[in-house]
Amino acid sequence: MTGALSFPVWGTTARLLVTDPKRLDAARAALDAELTAMGTACDRFRAESELSRLNAAGGRPVQVSALFARTLKRALEVAEATDGMVDPTVGAALVAAGYDRDIAEVRDGGPAPRLVRRRVAGWRTVRLDGQVVRLPRSVRLDLGATAKALAADRAAARAFADTGCGVLIGLGGDIAVSGPPPDGGWRIRVTDDHRDDGSDASDQEVVITTGGLATSSVTVRCWRRGDQRLHHIIDPATGIPAASCWRTASVAAATCVDANAAATAALVKGWNAIPWLADLRLPARLVRLDGRAFALAGWPEETAAAVAAGPSTDEWPSGGRSG
Repeated sequence: MTGALSFPVWGTTARLLVTDPKRLDAARAALDAELTAMGTACDRFRAESELSRLNAAGGRPVQVSALFARTLKRALEVAEATDGMVDPTVGAALVAAGYDRDIAEVRDGGPAPRLVRRRVAGWRTVRLDGQVVRLPRSVRLDLGATAKALAADRAAARAFADTGCGVLIGLGGDIAVSGPPPDGGWRIRVTDDHRDDGSDASDQEVVITTGGLATSSVTVRCWRRGDQRLHHIIDPATGIPAASCWRTASVAAATCVDANAAATAALVKGWNAIPWLADLRLPARLVRLDGRAFALAGWPEETAAAVAAGPSTDEWPSGGRSG
């Protein structure tokens, strides 16, 4: 028996499950605290957030909180581990593509943007010295690829510490678990869209007991301008939405941050994601635009089978990375 609840947050849905229903309120308090702290630090759409103040600093050094520094450090580690495929300096490119407000407020319509193919400044241009950050004057950060997943990891760990029972936190496609799982593990339906009702033939149910599971997709956070269909996964090499052969990438890893990093990078890498994920021994499921699914590195092909967490980013090979 588990306790569960869900509610909207950050343009997506938060889900909380605990193995002891009597501890649900305590777990919710832990989740709310982490969401509030991460939003204050890293919400690109809040003018008073630390991220917004940093982006508006015009190249001046900015003192940040310990949480912001930790989140940025993880974002830079993710950029290195993914060969620069997941880069936090894509903020200006997202705005240029039309993602200039919370996704719930982004609507179809309006003229097509004049997208300029240009490599983003790159994560190596970011200077982080303790809790002091300096960006080049023209650089705008977006920490969405890391902050939401890190919030899930932190909230799961905090809720377990506060309740002593097993916890699952889901923030859209980012899932983290902590503590002893329920009998049979945590059963999760993997879909293109976290709002899906399970009717899509490409959906799959899997079981996890530790670590994190993340699904990145070009089908949910998307919009249309003129004759262009745009989405939020930016290819740092071009500065425009990635022309991926995949509509969805799901990955299991040691943490939700690691899983999200690999899933997002897979969408950018396209077909090259297959050998990359296999070499990293990261269990993954890639779904093509036509709906055909590929299971890799131990991802179960049968529904409701268990999937083991893959290695963390600090175990990924370090060679050949570029910013």
